[in-house]
Amino acid sequence: MLDCATMGRFLRITIALSFVLSLRAADPPSGEALYQKRCAACHDQPSPRIPPRAALQNLYASRILRVMNSGAMMTIAYPLKRDEREAVADYLGKAGAEPGPPPQAFCKDRSVKVDTGAKLAWNGWSPTVANTRFQPAAVAGLSIELVKRLKLKWAFAFEGDISAYAQPAVIGGQVFVGSASGAVQALHADTGCLQWVYQAAAPVRTAISVAPIGKRHAVLFGDLTGTVYAVAADSGQLLWKKKVEEHEAALLTGAATVFDGTVYVPVASWEETRSLNPEYPCCTFRGSIVALRIRDGFQIWKTYTITETPREQGKTSVGTPRWGPSGAGVWGAPTVDAARKRLYIATGDNYSPPATALSDSVMALDLASGRVIWSRQVTANDAFNSACVTGVNGPNCPEGSGPDFDFGASVILSKTPSRDLLLAGQKSGMIYALDPDRQGEVVWQTRVAKGGVIGGVQWGMASDGQNLYAATSDAIFVQKNGVRSLDPAAGGGLTALRVADGAKSWYVPPVACSSAPGCSPAQSSAVTAIPGVVFSGSMDGHLRAYSSEDGKVLWDFNTVREFPAVNGVKANGGALDGPGPVIVNGMVFVNSGYARFGGAPGNVLLAFEPGE
Repeated sequence: MLDCATMGRFLRITIALSFVLSLRAADPPSGEALYQKRCAACHDQPSPRIPPRAALQNLYASRILRVMNSGAMMTIAYPLKRDEREAVADYLGKAGAEPGPPPQAFCKDRSVKVDTGAKLAWNGWSPTVANTRFQPAAVAGLSIELVKRLKLKWAFAFEGDISAYAQPAVIGGQVFVGSASGAVQALHADTGCLQWVYQAAAPVRTAISVAPIGKRHAVLFGDLTGTVYAVAADSGQLLWKKKVEEHEAALLTGAATVFDGTVYVPVASWEETRSLNPEYPCCTFRGSIVALRIRDGFQIWKTYTITETPREQGKTSVGTPRWGPSGAGVWGAPTVDAARKRLYIATGDNYSPPATALSDSVMALDLASGRVIWSRQVTANDAFNSACVTGVNGPNCPEGSGPDFDFGASVILSKTPSRDLLLAGQKSGMIYALDPDRQGEVVWQTRVAKGGVIGGVQWGMASDGQNLYAATSDAIFVQKNGVRSLDPAAGGGLTALRVADGAKSWYVPPVACSSAPGCSPAQSSAVTAIPGVVFSGSMDGHLRAYSSEDGKVLWDFNTVREFPAVNGVKANGGALDGPGPVIVNGMVFVNSGYARFGGAPGNVLLAFEPGE
């Protein structure tokens, strides 16, 4: 038995120890330590679809926290407690609340009038559901001579963003555009003044489509958590929203296509990036197309690009369950063939074995039911994920992986005098022409680039019916002093092919890149064409207009600079990637800023018109 003195000492020590432990338990979590443990492996090494730490430091902490709580990083951040998420956001981001639009940003007259029958429009990914990305002269309002005289008219900044990657819709004098913050905004086309703002729950990078709902019009878009929204075009009021895929990694990048009262939604994911974690059981996502009734969001049908349900396929080298088949997301806007009553899509690669028959394929679906009519696979056995690009393949990288030659661009339906053709550009650097009446039989194929993980055709081609215009990426990463960055000497190029036979009409090499950090000559963004002119943006931040006759550069504008924004927000241009220019009624609209792949960040929508 202890005497009283010994017992007293014991109690004092116990109380002191408890006090110290309570202080330690009350210590706030370290945002820096959590970042190093949970985040640095991805964000300190630029890679596809992952912004670097330097870009994140330009965001408000409140923005980062919103993305972690309910946005694109929700699943990654879910294991963290709320105070830990707050600590990471505070460590990375700028202090203070995100400011709302300043009063001077708004139009004096905020009324919005929309007529989807208006001839002067670019509605959706392309002016037509054939996805040619070609604007005829009467709607474009630009000639070759006028293109040479294009001058900046106004700039609109997306507050706090580091990427501007949502292609606007322009209908008459009205602009609708999404943003990386999830803010979808209505602007006046002539001045860029703001009419209304709708805040989505997650980043919006899809192109905007507008469709009638009764006597009103709806602005349709998707976010990076797999949710489709319809908001009133005249007010920004939510009409309905629908989560089209419950998988935790689902995202909507490709624009939805509107046709005859139905909106066709392509579904992809970033589950392939989860594979970087050796403890993650990769992978279970399946790509799909979902048809929704526009008037109320009711799901008419859903077709998966992988018919089998994923199941456990054994263990990785570290004992983590391996699941499959998976992947085959749909990254581009679906293409409608009204005459044949078909919908055409192109699919991505598999994330994990076993590889499937519909990955890296062009598919034809029945418009009414979603039934697969035919498919044409051009690269078989392509199972690949982010664990395969870390220098040393991680445990989740499939054996014999790659080559990661999925389709990111929409299929183009081209109507020639002799026959209809489907034109599909692949990350492999190959372009295919398929016969829609012969089960997708390959009519011709032509190589326009070397291809690679971020190579070949990335976001979209354009066609004027005679030629097909394909800009190519072929960007690669280099390691210097332990830092991974884009090679300033690799990538780019623009090729014109004859639609009839795939023969090359001309080729223009990339323009040499500057020495600016993150600069790359890669031409990843979608191409846009008007009679006589082809527009192509580059990761170096330049938007260039080329002669469609011989490829000669007619006009060149460097967007990597500060701009005085009409909404009173600090505006900077950066890399051009993702969507291409939108051209309506003598004006050219283009986003600048793309922080992924290590490209230069930016946050601005630019509007050009011919000067005197």
